[in-house]
Amino acid sequence: MTSHSLPSSGHHICPWWIAYTFDNPLRKIFHKPEKILGNYVKEGMTVMDLGCGMGHFSIGMADLVGSTGKVLAVDLQQKMLNVMGKRAQRAGMADRICAHLCRADELEIEDQIDFILAFWMVHEVPDQKKFFNNLKSMLGPEGKILIAEPKMHVTAEDLKRTVDIAQSCGWHCIETPDIRLSHAALLAHDPDFERASSGMSQM
Repeated sequence: MTSHSLPSSGHHICPWWIAYTFDNPLRKIFHKPEKILGNYVKEGMTVMDLGCGMGHFSIGMADLVGSTGKVLAVDLQQKMLNVMGKRAQRAGMADRICAHLCRADELEIEDQIDFILAFWMVHEVPDQKKFFNNLKSMLGPEGKILIAEPKMHVTAEDLKRTVDIAQSCGWHCIETPDIRLSHAALLAHDPDFERASSGMSQM
């Protein structure tokens, strides 16, 4: 099994019970998964909801990938995953969603991922450079990461700093989607960075 290190804990992690204040049925009004993710998540894909919480987007992504796709719902807190699992069961999507409890310092994911959603969680990561470097090996060459950060905690300048860190790790921003209550960036592999890195390794 391939191990991917995650940054050590140290930043504030949203307690599982606080998630009920925003991850509830009313969220469908302003964060519709099909509207936010429909251009990126397609039938048959293997996708990851990183920091999935109670599963709002995991369930929406499961609908988008269809019966031939798979959603990896990843979280640090088992209680989040327990609630997510019950909601997935009620929605009839449990067979498409694989709940994965990660540790603060390690992800154990074998799958090649087509798309990663990191919704309202990157600001909780203490070492973002390590975070973006680790995700690179998990995504296929056409893979993308959608980052969305909450405007109530994260400024546009904060997101710019995050994107700058991602770019230093070989990602580039290809889109800044309009997501309510959020600052967002869509990242893809930077081919110029990959070529430069390959050239350096051959010297």
